[in-house]
Amino acid sequence: MWNHQKLNAYQGALFNKVSQLIEYYIEQGILIAGERLPSERELANILNINRTTVVRALDNLSERGLLIRRQGSGTFVNDKKWGVQAHTSINWRLPARFYQNKQSRYQQKVELIRRQQSNIIDLANGDLPTIWMPKLLLPNISSDELIMHEKNSDQLQLGLPALKTQIANYMQQRFAMSVETSQILITSGTQQSLFLITQGLLKSGDAIAIESPSYFYSLPLFQAAGLRLYGIECDNEGITLDSLSKVVSQQPIKWLFLNPIFQNPLGFVMSDKRKKEILAFCRSQCIGIVEDDAYSGLAFNSQLSISPIKKFDHHNQVIYLGSLSKYIGRNIRVGWMIAPRNIIENLANIRQHIDSGLSILPQLLAEEYLKNHYFTHQHFLSEQLNFKANQLMVWLNNYFDDTINYQKPLGGFHLYAQLPVKSSQQEIAILNQLLAQNIIVSQGSDYGDKLGWIRLSYGHFNQNLV
Repeated sequence: MWNHQKLNAYQGALFNKVSQLIEYYIEQGILIAGERLPSERELANILNINRTTVVRALDNLSERGLLIRRQGSGTFVNDKKWGVQAHTSINWRLPARFYQNKQSRYQQKVELIRRQQSNIIDLANGDLPTIWMPKLLLPNISSDELIMHEKNSDQLQLGLPALKTQIANYMQQRFAMSVETSQILITSGTQQSLFLITQGLLKSGDAIAIESPSYFYSLPLFQAAGLRLYGIECDNEGITLDSLSKVVSQQPIKWLFLNPIFQNPLGFVMSDKRKKEILAFCRSQCIGIVEDDAYSGLAFNSQLSISPIKKFDHHNQVIYLGSLSKYIGRNIRVGWMIAPRNIIENLANIRQHIDSGLSILPQLLAEEYLKNHYFTHQHFLSEQLNFKANQLMVWLNNYFDDTINYQKPLGGFHLYAQLPVKSSQQEIAILNQLLAQNIIVSQGSDYGDKLGWIRLSYGHFNQNLV
């Protein structure tokens, strides 16, 4: 593993070659999170180089946050990337290895099984199962009308007016929220909304806070924008005010990104009381909130409060992101942003310069869904997902002999569970046992969590295959 000849694959000064070798081992999963590296003296001897060169390489990687140096204990691979960005912006001149496979060994095995096996239980797949997608028909519209819409796309850069009207109706019917259509920006989904926010409202080096753990943690767009991420601890009602206050006292947080309803991966629903507390605190600290609502139409209990934080926002400090990908499938890419008009107009202008606007067809399909299908279809999805979640919980309890810990899902797509392990070796052993049965899960480390946690998307659980 540690060999002077390994350095020949890299270019630059010798200390830089050592840095690149260690970074490569981290990217490939050869050095795992939390693992201790050989001492400076040992590395210098093994690599047959000066100890000063090793120190400089380790200092370089620790400054970038890939390593943690503890006096008297040694140097360790950073097991979290909160507040850390390895590359502050996209570097088109990075060596080819940067764009090659950066997956862990487990993820490489997963991809191999996905390619080679057909009868798999892919519980890492967070997309809507195709058999549950609604059968949508385009409204009676001629090709000439479609062409005319496309020609007028510059005037429709905020989105199709008819779709915006349906979204306003949806927000009123679902949450009793009054939303003006002038405050709605149609997007091609949540990821585009987040990208526009990073480009228009943030700059490289800005600090943002997210739930810990969170799917936001895994998104490369934050890293590409050079943003610093800080995790806020959660309980069963969402992020805690104590944890948020502590982070804000130490870091200049600009925005707080939340997924408060059936949070991914934890699955909690933030209480209305907590929403109001977080909103009030952020207002006192001049912190904006970005609220991602991907799952609120998938509650297993109709009495559960699924109101967005945006509903309690009376001072325009919340940007609300809605999406239909979990209801009609990821291929019909339609979402929306609700924010003050000047903000969405500025973000729409940024998008216009980048990709020249939106396609009309997905918007027409989304309009059809919200107008004629959403109520009965979301009820159907909730029933199906609840049934699958119960099946998965029975199987988990039997497979692990009741040694696995989790909270019963309240809705949404995901169950988050803690494996009965005390080391990374034990975790990998269990994951490999599941892979041997063609069962795939997501590791908690993908969401910034610690050892032993896994996310299971029960929509893809198939009892006949276990």
